[in-house]
Order: sequence, then C-alpha cells, then structure tokens
Amino acid sequence: EGLPEPFFNWMGTMPYPAVQSMFDGLYPKGMQWYWRGDFVKTLPDAAIDAHLEQAAKTPSELSLMHLYPIDGAVQRMGKGDTAWNCRDATWSMVIAGIDPDPKKKGTVTQWTKAYWEAVHPFDLDGAYPNFMMDDEGDARLKATYGDNYARLAAVKKKYDPSNLFRVNQNIRPAS
Repeated sequence: EGLPEPFFNWMGTMPYPAVQSMFDGLYPKGMQWYWRGDFVKTLPDAAIDAHLEQAAKTPSELSLMHLYPIDGAVQRMGKGDTAWNCRDATWSMVIAGIDPDPKKKGTVTQWTKAYWEAVHPFDLDGAYPNFMMDDEGDARLKATYGDNYARLAAVKKKYDPSNLFRVNQNIRPAS
C-alpha cells in the first residue's frame, strides 16, 4: 500500500517484434559490432587482472563485458538432459566491441579478439551461441554442445538434411 507506482510496467503480453526491438533506441542501426563469449566457472585473481587490463584498452564508451549468472535450476539438470551441456558454468560472459563509426570496425574487432584471447585461458570451452561470431568455426560450436553435438547433428539430419536452416551458429547434419 505504501509503495509508489512504477515509472513503467512492462508486464503483460507483448508481440515478439516488440520484445525484439525494446533496446533498439540504445543501439541504433549502423553500429559496428563484434563480440565473443565464453562460459566461466571461476574468476581467479589472474583472470580479474586480465579483465581489468583489457577493459582499460576499450576502443569506445559503448564497448563492454558482461557476466550473466548461471545458477539454480540450470545447474540441477544433467549435461545430457537438454542440448546445452555446460551445467558447471557459473557465468556466461560476453565481450562486445561497439562503435558507431564504420572506420572503427577493425578496431572494435581487434579489441574484442585480444580481450577474449587474454581471458579465455581461465574459462571453460564453449559459449552461449548468441555470443559467438560466424568466424569462430565448427570446433568452437562443438565445444559449446560437448557430447550433445552428435545428438543435435542427428536431429538436424532427420529434419533438415539439406541444411536449409544454416545461418548463425549452424549445426551441420550428421554424415
């Protein structure tokens, strides 16, 4: 009874396109983006030092690193219960180089790759697929799904043998 009314209330049914565009104002079209992700189990002091060193080199005020917690029900399931197997991760990390200037595309890409290379030795294999770029290769995607990749490839062979749905992080049909 004593609480003030919220400034905004996003609770309720929303069409999918509305959800997908909620943050468009923060990141207008034309931005240069490059990101890399990892699953993270621990953050030892050496990893924190590497993060601080790389963050100090950020190419723009829009570039970032986020850690999203992975806990609760996610960790109570087995690695083979769903396609995603990285149940022992504590966080999902994304490093994103972002800048509005097309001339800085190479700079944000280089910064993101260097940051990732500096911290990756402390992290688990694989990453949340939406935090991966097309140039990371099949081995990286296979590390993301671990032993479940073969099962996913078999499903892909059954339902999409011609690999019609192949953009982004593509699971190829089993041979």
